[in-house]
Amino acid sequence: MKTSADPVRDYLAAVEREAATLPADRRQELLADLAEHIEVTRSERPDTAIGEVLAELGDPRTIAATALSEAGSRGIAAPAAGGTEAPARRGKVHPLVPLLMLALSLPFIMVFPELPGPLFGVLFRVVGAVLLCTSVHWTAVQKTTGVLVTAVLPSVVIATSNLSDGGPATGTQTLLANLGMLALVAGAAAWLWRVRRV
Repeated sequence: MKTSADPVRDYLAAVEREAATLPADRRQELLADLAEHIEVTRSERPDTAIGEVLAELGDPRTIAATALSEAGSRGIAAPAAGGTEAPARRGKVHPLVPLLMLALSLPFIMVFPELPGPLFGVLFRVVGAVLLCTSVHWTAVQKTTGVLVTAVLPSVVIATSNLSDGGPATGTQTLLANLGMLALVAGAAAWLWRVRRV
């Protein structure tokens, strides 16, 4: 890659060239994700040289090949003859599904504290997190934040509460903690719904 005054622009242009056969919306989504990753990395590690940040991302040809491979597995068609592009499919699972699974996992455990309630609650949480992570409706940062707040944090709090006193705690303090955790999960799910890509 040639060196120029703006290596980030050159890098993104190289990715765009290599991914020219992707549908335009998917290509722009890929470039936006890369630009966001570069910006976040630069703000978190301001002393790191931009060349090192770009090297960590990988070769533009490899990134484009991966994106093309993923697009093929999702059923996104390459441009048709004559330069018109086939419509891109945004994913098979509606974005509301993982959010509902994550948001409802905690109330399910609270309402049905005896088995199989907790089992189904954990199953909802795991499947919801997987669907969120594999969705095309959020960026990597949004997915990570969503999984941490809606799945990991409640699991850690519940496990800590159950192990600290030798078993599940009861009473007003536990109820308030559960309601606070429920409000946090619901707020995170609402935020994810608001920032999703349509």
